[in-house]
Amino acid sequence: MKIYQYPSKSAEKRVKDTIDRGLGFSKQDYETVETYLEDVKTRGDEALVEYTNKFDSSKVTVENLKVTPKEFDLALKKVDASFLKSLDRSVNQLEYFHSKQKENSWIDTPRSGVMVGQLVKPVSAAGVYAPGAKGGKTPLVSSVLMGGIPAKVAGVPSINLVTPPMEDGNINPHILAAAHKIGIDSVFKAGSAWAIAALAYGTQTVPKVDVIVGPGNIYVTLAKKIVSGTVGIDMIAGPSEILIIADQDADPQFLAADLLSQAEHDVMASSILVTDSEDLAKATVAALEEQIEKLSRKEIAKQSIENFGAVMLVPDIETGIDLSNRLAPEHLELIVKEPFDYINRIQNAGALFLGSYTPEPMGDYIAGPNHVLPTAGTARFSSALSVEHFTKKTSLIHYSKAAFKKEADDVIRLAQTEGLGAHANCVKIRK
Repeated sequence: MKIYQYPSKSAEKRVKDTIDRGLGFSKQDYETVETYLEDVKTRGDEALVEYTNKFDSSKVTVENLKVTPKEFDLALKKVDASFLKSLDRSVNQLEYFHSKQKENSWIDTPRSGVMVGQLVKPVSAAGVYAPGAKGGKTPLVSSVLMGGIPAKVAGVPSINLVTPPMEDGNINPHILAAAHKIGIDSVFKAGSAWAIAALAYGTQTVPKVDVIVGPGNIYVTLAKKIVSGTVGIDMIAGPSEILIIADQDADPQFLAADLLSQAEHDVMASSILVTDSEDLAKATVAALEEQIEKLSRKEIAKQSIENFGAVMLVPDIETGIDLSNRLAPEHLELIVKEPFDYINRIQNAGALFLGSYTPEPMGDYIAGPNHVLPTAGTARFSSALSVEHFTKKTSLIHYSKAAFKKEADDVIRLAQTEGLGAHANCVKIRK
């Protein structure tokens, strides 16, 4: 991992390369995904099962596409007690955090004879996508929890999980145990773009939903992008990223491990350390080079570090925070002597991790906040997946006759200014 003096010409190029690395889609990607979407939209279950048989498991049929209660029961018997204990802790802490996000409907009477307000209602149906991850051998349980819990807290009555089956036609029991724990009864054995199509358009077996959330590969992401507007989605997620701001008191072993926690995700992932200590910069690079050799995914991590890893040596922590706000990282770790002193300076970040004992994986699994976060600089205007993604708001308006007359002339004047005579007439006819 190279150390750059910031600001400098070489550092600026590295920063620009990181900002510009976002998720790109080729014309062929679009055409392929559009074919999947249209096919499932037209042929429903038949197409969904056909693609699932071709890419994931030949054992899936229309009849066993939906997970049965018996399959849930078997899954719960297969997972061990220690996993269930960890699952319980994660679910309880996620539910607590997301319960704080829930909004209530409200009504106000700001003027005599006028009532305004807002109804907050959950959507009728939500779809959660959980990636297959090595054919189901490394089940992404956290994706089930992060997508399903805010939907449940929002009060969505129908939550539907789609996830690719293992080769034997079953869903990994850890996935089903997580779904059962948070109250998801409808689980379907399908993945990739065709699963997104099933949720967006509905099939004979898979119900049509209003919102689709969850991470996935480039086909999943592109499918969500294309169906957005037909349904709501959480976000268009790009490669993972971490930025750490650290001072001389930080532990280089901690920093190296945290940088690698994101580098192992993807060759496009970005891992950046920003520090005002040259000694810490050098020690962290040495620790990283030692730790990376022990990783099972070391080839991915090495490529990621080479492509988009960097240590930015800044004159002071304030300059580092300015750089961080510019990059708007998905994950921002603030590992300095007094991290809480800098909170108000942080303008753009998906999630902020404070202190030496708050590594990013705590937020991935168990802290409480959602780990589905804006990437590729979109934290400048976007937020983490939340209860709000599963709700919609309806405005309430009421005027008494007297209040109407008091404000009617202003409405008429504004409507006429815009050249909308029929609008003005709606008010005139009542006068």
